[in-house]
Amino acid sequence: MVDYRIPVIAGVPRQLARAWLALGVAALIGSGLLAVLLVLSRTPGMQHVFPLRDFFRSALVVHVDLSVLIWFMAFAGVLWSLAGDGRFAALGRFGFWLAALGTTVLTVSPFFPDAQPLLNNYIPVLQQPVFFAGLIIAGIGFVLTLVRALLTIRPQKVGADGTAVMRLGALLAAVAGCFAFGGFVVSWFYAPAREGQAYYEAVFWGGGHALQFQHALLLAVAWFWLASELGKAPRVTPRNAGILFLIAALPLLAVPIIYVGWDVGSAWHMAYFARLMEWGHPLMTPLMLFAAMSLWQVRGSATPAKSAFLASFFLFTVGGLLAYMIKGVNVVIPAHYHGSIVGVTLAFMGLAYVLLPQLGFGPANGKMARWQPYVYGGGQLIHVLGLAWSGGYGVQRKVAGAEQILTTLPQKIGMGMMGAGGLIAVIGGVMFVLVCLKAMRQRSTAP
Repeated sequence: MVDYRIPVIAGVPRQLARAWLALGVAALIGSGLLAVLLVLSRTPGMQHVFPLRDFFRSALVVHVDLSVLIWFMAFAGVLWSLAGDGRFAALGRFGFWLAALGTTVLTVSPFFPDAQPLLNNYIPVLQQPVFFAGLIIAGIGFVLTLVRALLTIRPQKVGADGTAVMRLGALLAAVAGCFAFGGFVVSWFYAPAREGQAYYEAVFWGGGHALQFQHALLLAVAWFWLASELGKAPRVTPRNAGILFLIAALPLLAVPIIYVGWDVGSAWHMAYFARLMEWGHPLMTPLMLFAAMSLWQVRGSATPAKSAFLASFFLFTVGGLLAYMIKGVNVVIPAHYHGSIVGVTLAFMGLAYVLLPQLGFGPANGKMARWQPYVYGGGQLIHVLGLAWSGGYGVQRKVAGAEQILTTLPQKIGMGMMGAGGLIAVIGGVMFVLVCLKAMRQRSTAP
C-alpha cells in the first residue's frame, strides 16, 4: 500500500515545524477568547446582557484574522517546513519571527485608539496604523516562508512514492500562496481610490480568492496523510494522485490573466474571481472522492486522527453544498464559508495530533483528544445550519445585537441555533488548545 505521508526529518525541518505549530496554537487561543464575545453579542436574549455592538466589529476583525489567516498560514508553515530540506534555515527562522511579531501586534491593536473596523472579505482590517504595522510585518514573514518553501521543496519524480506526491501538493500550495500575496501587493497599488471598506474589498479580493486554493490543496494533503496514518491510504497510484493535484491547482493560471485583463476593483475583475472560485474548486472533487473512499474503509477503535478526518470531511462538504444556496447578501454566506473553513481547520487539527509526538512533544491521546473534533465540528455544524436557516428568512450578515432586526420566530430560532452551536464550538476549540498544551509540556521518545 502506498504511504501518503511526509517523514519528519530531525534538524531544521522539525525545529521550524515545531515553531509554526506553536504560533498556530497561540493564534487559536486569542481567536477563541474573542469568539466567546462574538457569539454572545449575536445570541437572542444575551445580546442585551452583553451590549457589545461597538466592540463586535473590532473583535470580529481580529478573530477572523487570527483564526483564518494566521492559523492557516502557520499550519501551512508546518507542512512547508516538513516538506522542505534544511537549506536556508536563517531565512526560515527570520520569516517565523516576523510572523510571530506581526501576530502579536495584530492581537493588541484593538486596544489602541481609533480602531475603525472594516468588515471587508478575506482579510478584514482595523483602519489604524498599529493594525497595519502588524499585518505588514506578519505578511513579510509569510512571504519569506513561501519563498523558502519554493527553494527547499524539491520536485521529485512521483513514480511509486506517495511522499513525493505530498511534497508536490505542498509545493503547489506554496505556488498558490505566492499568487495570493502577489495579488495583494498588486491590488494595494492599483486599487481604485475609494473610501474605507470598498477600497480594502478591492485590495484583498483577488489574492483572497487565490489563497483559498492554497488552503484547499493543503486540505487534500492533510486528508491523504490522515488516511495513511489510519492504515487506509487512498487507493490511487502516486502518478495519478500527482496528476489530480496538478488538475486541482490548474485554475491558478487564471489569476494573472484576470489581473492583466481587467482593472483591479472593476466589476469584471470581481466577477471573474468569483467565477474562478465557483468553477475552479470543483476540480478538487476527484481528490475528495479518493479521500472519501479511504474514510469509508476506516474501521476499528476511535482515534483523534479518525475523529478529525470524519468531522473535517463532513463539514467541508456541507460548506461546499451551501455555496450553491447563496442568494443575496445574508447569513447563508458565512454559513458557507464557516463550513468550508472549519473543514480545513479540523483536518489541520487532526494532523497536528498526529505530528505532536513526531515533533518532539507528547502524544495527543485520551478521551478529550478523541471527542474534541466531534464537539468542535458538531458545534460548528449547528452554528452553520442556524446561519443557513436564518439566511433563508433574510437575516443580514455582519451585524449584531438589535441591528439584526429579528422579528419572526424562524429568524430567532435560526440565530439561537447559531449562538448555541457557536458556544459548543468554542468549547471544542478550547479542548484542542488544552490537548496541544498538555502534549507540548511533555517530551516524546521520537528521535
